[in-house]
Amino acid sequence: MPAALLDVDGTLVDSNYVHTLAWFRSLKAHGHLVPMARIHRLVGMGADQFLEELLGEHDSAVEDGWQEEFARMRDEIPALPGAADLARALHERGVTVVLATSGKPDDVEVLRKAIRADRWVDGAVNSSEVDSSKPAPDIFARALEVAGADAADAVVVGDTVWDVKAAAACDLPCVAVTCGGISRGELEAAGAVAVYRDPAELVAQLDSSPLARLFDGPRSH
Repeated sequence: MPAALLDVDGTLVDSNYVHTLAWFRSLKAHGHLVPMARIHRLVGMGADQFLEELLGEHDSAVEDGWQEEFARMRDEIPALPGAADLARALHERGVTVVLATSGKPDDVEVLRKAIRADRWVDGAVNSSEVDSSKPAPDIFARALEVAGADAADAVVVGDTVWDVKAAAACDLPCVAVTCGGISRGELEAAGAVAVYRDPAELVAQLDSSPLARLFDGPRSH
């Protein structure tokens, strides 16, 4: 069965700047004043990789603070335009849809409610199920297992260079969207095979996109 592995934060929900603010507040509370622009460029990494990159070490207190700050704001996060439509269109074309995110399980549960696409989603993988988060390949490798698909029959949809790099490490092509705040140029330079504004634009051009090679005809809802 062909599979589409969909990132969540910044790809299906408008959460990247909320994560940025949550990290900024926690870092500041623990004595680290870091520009938001730098934080935003690292959103999409799992918390373990994020703090190693930013501080040179993992600080569980900073991670806990980020989680608390994000939890206060996550109910306000909306789905991005076309998020549910993308899952539905892929499902109806015979593609297995798996959410593949570096997010925490509790956050993913809340964000899935915002997307309102569970009837078209076949599975989900989050950071608690793997040893290393993005840009390590573990999450997409696990998502392939959940989908029961080979890399040759799967495509990733993501919004950050970390999605692109993690996909490449699994020999997966990555279709990217810019609604997470990363530019087309950066995504293309990282290796994205195509770039769209948001899920809505991808849905509008789905049958001419790199995802079209996965389609084998419609199936029931």
